Amino acid sequence: MSDAASLADYRSALTTPGATGPVIAALFGRLPIAMVGISLLLYTQSQTGSFATAGLVSGAALIGVAMGSVAQGRIVDRFGPTRPLFVFSTVFAALAVLEVAAIELRAPVPTLVGCALALGLSQPQVGSASRALWHRLLPPGPARTAAYSYEAISMEVFFILGPGLAGLFVTAPWPGTGLVIGVATQFLGSVAFAMTRTVRAWGSRETAPAHSGGLLGAFARPAVRTVALTALGFGLVIGFIEVAVPASATAAGHPGVGGLLLSLWSVSSVLFGVLYGMRPWPRPLYLRLPVLLGGFALLSALLAIPTSLIGLAMVMVLVGTLITPQSTAHSLAIEAAAPPGAAAEAFGWVITSVTLGLAIGQSISGALVESAGPPVAFLCASAAGVVIALIVWLLRHTVSGRPPERQGTTVVTATPRPGQAAGAGAPDADPSASAPQSV
Repeated sequence: MSDAASLADYRSALTTPGATGPVIAALFGRLPIAMVGISLLLYTQSQTGSFATAGLVSGAALIGVAMGSVAQGRIVDRFGPTRPLFVFSTVFAALAVLEVAAIELRAPVPTLVGCALALGLSQPQVGSASRALWHRLLPPGPARTAAYSYEAISMEVFFILGPGLAGLFVTAPWPGTGLVIGVATQFLGSVAFAMTRTVRAWGSRETAPAHSGGLLGAFARPAVRTVALTALGFGLVIGFIEVAVPASATAAGHPGVGGLLLSLWSVSSVLFGVLYGMRPWPRPLYLRLPVLLGGFALLSALLAIPTSLIGLAMVMVLVGTLITPQSTAHSLAIEAAAPPGAAAEAFGWVITSVTLGLAIGQSISGALVESAGPPVAFLCASAAGVVIALIVWLLRHTVSGRPPERQGTTVVTATPRPGQAAGAGAPDADPSASAPQSV
C-alpha cells in the first residue's frame, strides 16, 4: 500500500464506523502524556531546587513507562484493552497520590525515584491500544496510513499543549497542580476509551492467534529491533533537550518559559508533518528511518548556538520539523514488522524504546546542565543521535528484507522470510507497501 496520505484519507479514517468514540476518548487519555512528565520534572525541581534530582525522578518515571508498555501490550493482545486499562488507570491514580506525598514530605531521593518508577509502570498505555485498534477498523490502504499519521500528529498536538500547560501550572500557588490535573485527565480518558463499544468488542473476538516469541515476544524479530533502536535514538535526543531547554530558561531568569519553548517545536512538527505525509522522502521506509533520525540529530546541534531565549525559540521551531515524520515512520515500519496477533505489543516496543531514550537523555542531561551548561547537553544530544542513526543505517536491511550486499556478489532477489512478502527485497522497495498487513 502507498504510504502517502491525502486530506481525504484523513477524513475517511476518522469518520469510519466505530472510530469516533475511541478517537475522542483517546484524545483525553493521551493529552496529558507530555504534561505529566514535564510537570513531574518541574514540580520536583521547584521543591528540591535541583535539576539533577528532578532529572532522575522524571527519568525513573519514563523507565517505568518503558518497562510497563510492552507488558501492557501483551496483556491487551491477550485479553483486549478494557479490563487492563481499568486496572492500570486505578493503580496509576493511586501511585500519583503517593508520589505527590513523597515530594511534599521531602522524602529521600531513592524514595522519590522508586515512587516515580512505579508511577511510570502503571501509566495506562492508551497510545499503543489506540494505534493497534486501527488495524481492526481499516483495511490496508491510504486510509490506514492516514490513521497512523493522525496518531503521530495528534501526539504532537499534545506535546504542544502539555509542556506549555506544565510551565503555566508550575507557577501556580502550588507547583504540583499540573501533575494532579494531568493524572486526573489521563485517568478519565483511559477509562472512557476502555468503555467505548468498539474497544469492548476487541476482547470478545480474536482475529489472529497470539504470537509466541518466548520472553522477547515480538522483539525477537530483527525488523522490530531495528525500529525500536531508531525510536530509542529519537527519544534520547528529545530527552536531552527536554531538560536543557528549561535549564536555559531558568538560567536566563524566566523559568516559566521553559515549557512554552518546548511547545514551539511541536507547532512546526504538526505543520510540517501534514505536508511531509503527502509526499514523504526518502520513499523507501528502510532508508527513511536512519535519514530522518540523523537529520533530527544534526539540527539539534544548532540549539547550542543561540545566546538568547528568542534565538533558542527560533531554532526550536526548525528542529521540530522532523519530529512527526519520524513518529509516522515508526508506526508504518512497526506495522510491517509486527507478528500476527501482537499488534499492541509491537507498538509497545516503540513506546518502550522512546521512553527509555527519554529517560536516559533526561538523566544524563540533568547532570550535564549543572556541571557544564545547557549548550554541552545540546551537543551531546546531537552526537548520540548521529551515532544511533549510523547504526540504524547499517541495520537497514533488516527492515527492507534485503540481505547486506557482499563484495563480488550480485543480489537478484531476496528470499522472503516468514511474514514478509515476496518482492520486498527489490531495490528501492518500500516495506510499507509490500509487507503483508499482519498486525
